[in-house]
Amino acid sequence: MTATPRKQRRTKAASRLAVQRAVRAAPAARLLLRWARAAAGATLRATLRVVGRAESRRLNHVFRKRDYATNVMAFSYDRTRGDIVLCHPVIVREAREQGKPLPAHYAHVVVHGLLHLRGFNHARRADAAAMERREVRILRTLGFADPYTVK
Repeated sequence: MTATPRKQRRTKAASRLAVQRAVRAAPAARLLLRWARAAAGATLRATLRVVGRAESRRLNHVFRKRDYATNVMAFSYDRTRGDIVLCHPVIVREAREQGKPLPAHYAHVVVHGLLHLRGFNHARRADAAAMERREVRILRTLGFADPYTVK
């Protein structure tokens, strides 16, 4: 009896996500990763970097020609790799101004940034509506309310 060769199983590469923290006060890496995995899809490789106001402002100025700190920036290198920069002080301020729990707002900006890496955008009204629907659906699976609902 001769042995037959085993068929090679082809598996998709799993998402690889990492967290870098330039500020101490950000949510735990395990939470950031949990929220990111919910939006990452099967093969995305990304780094989430939590920064302060100065670094966010500098990056926004250099890459977007806007001279202010912003909540989230997504840097996509292709449809499978990218970086997300989250500005902790801006996210904290926005959560307070919007009357949202900080974890809920953080989850929203993480999901939003990851969807940008996956090719979603909000440049046109129809695209924005589709992206928002996807964000709401993902956030609901994480146990968060619709971030676009005004209370």
